[in-house]
Order: sequence, then C-alpha cells, then structure tokens
Amino acid sequence: MSLRSRFGAFALVGTVAASLAAPAFAQAGDASQCLVPGGWARADGVAPQVVDGAGLLAAMAQRAVVLLGEQHDDMDHHRWQLQTLAALHAQRAHLVIGFEMFPRRVQPVLDRWVAGELTESEFLAQSEWNKVWSMPAELYLPLFHFARINRIPMLALNIEPTLTRAIAEKGWAGVSEAQREGVGQAAAALAAYEDFLFEIHEQHALARGKSAAKTARSDAGFRNFVDSQLAWDRAMAEAVVAGRQRHASADGALPLAVAIMGNGHVRYGHGVAHQLRDLGEHSIGQLMPVGADTACGELSAGLADAVFAVPVARQSAPPPPRLGVALEEHAKGVRIAEVTPGSLAQRSGLRPDDIITEVAGKPAKRPLHLIAAVRLQPGGTWLPLKLQRGGESVEMVVRFPVER
Repeated sequence: MSLRSRFGAFALVGTVAASLAAPAFAQAGDASQCLVPGGWARADGVAPQVVDGAGLLAAMAQRAVVLLGEQHDDMDHHRWQLQTLAALHAQRAHLVIGFEMFPRRVQPVLDRWVAGELTESEFLAQSEWNKVWSMPAELYLPLFHFARINRIPMLALNIEPTLTRAIAEKGWAGVSEAQREGVGQAAAALAAYEDFLFEIHEQHALARGKSAAKTARSDAGFRNFVDSQLAWDRAMAEAVVAGRQRHASADGALPLAVAIMGNGHVRYGHGVAHQLRDLGEHSIGQLMPVGADTACGELSAGLADAVFAVPVARQSAPPPPRLGVALEEHAKGVRIAEVTPGSLAQRSGLRPDDIITEVAGKPAKRPLHLIAAVRLQPGGTWLPLKLQRGGESVEMVVRFPVER
C-alpha cells in the first residue's frame, strides 16, 4: 500500500500514520551502508559508531524511562523489542511496560491479563484489539506473554482516536476539558519537530489537490494538526510517569518504565521524550531498530541513543500486496485521499473521497486496519470492502492477482 505521507504513528489524523515509523530518509544518492547486522550503533557523529550491546543495555537499565521504537507491521522489530526487554528485565526486575497500542480506558483489562485471569482470546476481545489497534495480534503477543509470565505490569498509554481527531479539527483550545481525558497542556513543539510536521502537512495538502503555496504555518489547519500530535505525545508521557508512581515499591523506589511505541514518537527526542522532560523526567533512554542495509545518511546525529541493526531478510517471496492509495482518517472510517493511476485500487474501482467503513466484515476505524488487511491478503483471493460514496453505501471486492 502506497502512502504519500512519511508518518507511521500519526494521523492527519491518519495519513501521517505510516511513516513516523521509519527513521529519517537517506540523502539522494547516498547508498553507503555502515551497520553490522545484529549489532548496536550510536548515531552521534558524522557516521554511526559501533557500541557494545551489553554495556549499552546495562546503562539503559539505570534510566528512569526507556523508549523502544518500532515500525508497527515489522515482526523483526517486535522480536528486537522482546530481546531488549528481556535484557533490561534481567538487570532490573522492577519494571513496567507501556504500550501505545492500548487506550487508557482498557487498563483494567491489561491488569487482569498480567494477573493471569484472562485467556489470550479473552484478553484480545476485552481489550478490543481489533478496534483499538487492529494490526495482527501475532506481532505483539510475544510481548504480552512476556509481561504476563513475569508478572510485569502493563500500562495503557494512548488516548482515543476520537480525541486526536477532535483536536486536529478544532485545536486544543477548541476541545472542552471534559473531552481531554485528563491530558494536560503539552509543552510547545521543538522547532525541528514543527518543521517536520509542517512538511507532512504540506504533503497532505498536495495529496488533496491543494497548492503548497497556500499552506502557511499560521494556518488554523496546521496549528490544529500540531496540537493533535503534541497531545498524543503528552498523553503517553503522562501515562508513563503516572504508571511509575502507581507501581512504586513499598520503600518508594520507582520501576524502570519501558515504553513500546512507533518510531515517530521516539526519533530525535522530539515527541514523548520532549514531553517527559517538561514533566520533570530527564533520565530517558531512546532506542530504535533499523534495517541493517540502512544508508549512513539516514542515521544522523541525535536520531536515538542507539539503533539496532535488524538483519534484512533475504528471500524470494513476493513483496506484500499494495492497493496504491493515500489514506487519512475520517469520522466514519478511512478516507481515500488519492488513488495511484494503474494501481490495484484504480482497477478495482476505488476513487478519491471514498470512505471505507468495513474491511472483510470488520470496522475500518484507522488506516492501519486497511493496511494490515491488505498486507496479509494471499494472492488470488478476494477482499470485500464496504464504503460510503457520495452519501451512498457501496459494497466492493478487491481481487488480488495470483502470485507468480
């Protein structure tokens, strides 16, 4: 699926949802590679420097908070998170694990899961996994089981998508205090973060056929967009701080909090770490996985405290299916902002402004829901969609070509 946006965890509120997952893009023509597969490197100079993993993780275990990034749909990223969690837990057993994937309202379900009171299927059903995240549960289940078998508290960090959408539409000031789910006023965006968000906002405007020349940083649409991203980061930072306090030991010692979230909330310390510092927490570690074939130019100084080079799979399997659309969230489902000419989407009859409401009989609330369904679709099969077009309900089937 082709997304014009460069975000992976954010949404406009939605188009942004697929590329914050990736680190900074390589400079044109920079094909040099400098990572050792299965090794750690520090991006703090002209070129990444190899670092000793044992020493790095020993130092990270002494921090108050460690943020572990991910690209949501990459299983190797989650395998890396699991081994990193295990290494940190071995050195500091007093630990809590926060998850971007869960809104805070399902915290009681996470507590019952860790206590061993729920089966796996009960946990996924009661936490409304297919509604709140909808990436394949198999990607995250090893992390959830690790927490349960070790009785490590899990923290639900996120807010409801309806709140981020409301802020994106009305701005922070336009949303009543009763709607804010207890989230406080976020620290202002760092200049570099706002620059990045502005670039994303311009891409979104172009995808919708608007001239970039008409876009300005003072535009209400952009200011509201910034507000929504800051509120998202702030909410997760506050949940991490509160979770550490809630699980303090009898003598008052606070646990290490390891937070699982999209790379976009981690990169360069612009997202959650910035909000944590505003809350008074400065002992923060930030770690990210990247492909071992990542070009040096992508690993600019300050990207994270360290990156882990995930070996690139060498296989002859065909790439995952792609519809060829740009997506964004909508109050009624997932809106198609753009259809690539000649793509599977165009051949199937999908059009810009279609609002997909169901995928294979399940509600489509976020772009990730559609992305996950498409990427898991075997060749030669059909994927039923239900959508709104011009106020009418339309049912459609996407026929995926047979793999060759």
